Amino acid sequence: MRLAVDVMGGDHGCAVVVEGLKQALSTDLGITEALLVGNQSDIQAELSRAGLSDARVQIVHATEVLTMDDKPLEGIRKKKDSSMVRAIELVRNGKADAVISPGNTGALVAGSMKLGRLDGVERPAIACRMPSRTSDFVLLDGGANATAEPLHLAQFAVMGNLYAQEILGHKRPRVGVLSNGSEESKGNDLTREAARMCSKLDLNFIGYVEGFDLFDDAVDVVVTDGFTGNIVLKTAESLSKTVGQMLKQQLMANPLRKLGAALARGAFDGLKKRLDPEVYGGAVVLGLNGVVIKAHGSARERAIASALRVAAQEIKHNLNQTLVGQIARANSSLASALNPAVAMNS
Repeated sequence: MRLAVDVMGGDHGCAVVVEGLKQALSTDLGITEALLVGNQSDIQAELSRAGLSDARVQIVHATEVLTMDDKPLEGIRKKKDSSMVRAIELVRNGKADAVISPGNTGALVAGSMKLGRLDGVERPAIACRMPSRTSDFVLLDGGANATAEPLHLAQFAVMGNLYAQEILGHKRPRVGVLSNGSEESKGNDLTREAARMCSKLDLNFIGYVEGFDLFDDAVDVVVTDGFTGNIVLKTAESLSKTVGQMLKQQLMANPLRKLGAALARGAFDGLKKRLDPEVYGGAVVLGLNGVVIKAHGSARERAIASALRVAAQEIKHNLNQTLVGQIARANSSLASALNPAVAMNS
């Protein structure tokens, strides 16, 4: 597995990425090549500081950096020698199997369109793995498309269903469309038509799901537009951090509580790990002719290592090849449902 890593795009510079890579290389021998894309002198200095001398590591020099303040399309066009663009091109040119970047989300999605969409896919989607009460679920779109059409959401359902099967291990994932209530009368034109389309597909479709359902083991694949999905994702992560801080304050309020906290430290550590977004590392951009992983811009060493692990995992499962066939069947089913004459003539 050959991984192209945008070293310069995150909030913390290349030192964090190099340390994360060091962790990943020590645990995943399946990584045959790590192409670090960015300023050569900066990367070399961090490799030396980290004591990382590995024949699998190579540096690909790039003179520019796409920042969080850059407008996605404008940045991709103007900064052609940015670390992000160069990393994407390594995948497009067959020199890498996946690209991992903690950089500007909009720019990564826009730049990754150079890889081309998989046959039959209308829009790519960011698939975000999130913890539920006893398991995990996948939410998509996590931010690739601020607006979407019903067909896009139906295809997101197909992509999420495959991801939940192959990566999360759910044999028959429960798929739901996110809405403001579970009743059929709820939602808007987008969700109602998307739900109708999903009901025509070969999915374990359970209809609408609402916010109460997401973290209660009630659904395995949550489908929504990127605007809503991104809000859900960031709200959940912020709430998790806030609850953790509030709990810590309460447990440190007096000596008796401190003693109780010490006795229950194992449980608290387990809960912290369960809710820590760094454990998940990165979100997969599904629907593209290549493997693209978006890591958090604020990702630290462990999150980068996890993102590299996510990339390796998707390469191993070869999701794209399977997805092409499933999207083709879904498109055929939807065409027949929308136009009965198609089914009669087929």
